[in-house]
Amino acid sequence: MGDGWRDPGQVAEYLSREIPHREIAEGLLLDALPARLGQVLDLGTGDGRTIALIRERYPQAAAIGTDFSEPMLERAAERFSGDALVQLQKHDLTRPLGQLPRCDAVVSALAIHHLEHERKRTLFGEIHSLLAVGGVFANLDLVASASVSEHERFRRAIGRPQDDPADRLAGLCEQIQWLDQAGFAEVECAFKWRELTLILARR
Repeated sequence: MGDGWRDPGQVAEYLSREIPHREIAEGLLLDALPARLGQVLDLGTGDGRTIALIRERYPQAAAIGTDFSEPMLERAAERFSGDALVQLQKHDLTRPLGQLPRCDAVVSALAIHHLEHERKRTLFGEIHSLLAVGGVFANLDLVASASVSEHERFRRAIGRPQDDPADRLAGLCEQIQWLDQAGFAEVECAFKWRELTLILARR
């Protein structure tokens, strides 16, 4: 993970970015969560956007949000000030998740693509171990394009023609295979617009 995420200026710039169709994908993510959602874990929570969406639909759900960026966690803490059902923890996803409670859902948005591929694979296994039977892992993230020209089209479409040096994009088929190998019973691509993709995996 890059040191720039500790820079409040970079964090503010990142949070100001807009990706077309993100709200559609977020709606599908919410639809995929278990009807009875008790505990949810958000990996790379950033300013808490995904947790806020989940808590709006599932006000009874408790949430843990993890991030290694202190400026991001500060923004999330402001968002959830006074909300006893939301806990925030500092954690670098390059390291094992460690001791966390059993979850009905694990979610992540635009974070895991920063990890090296081998770490993605081991992380998927750790997520599988954390989920209760019937639990869902919902990963809204960027995947590699099929060609350089398609990648360039995506970058232009989001208004960022230059690559982010922190990106480590893996292909959709690769990640589905890794999730299968981690032991998930069902894996599917629920949404895809160019590189923006929602992958769902159920235990």
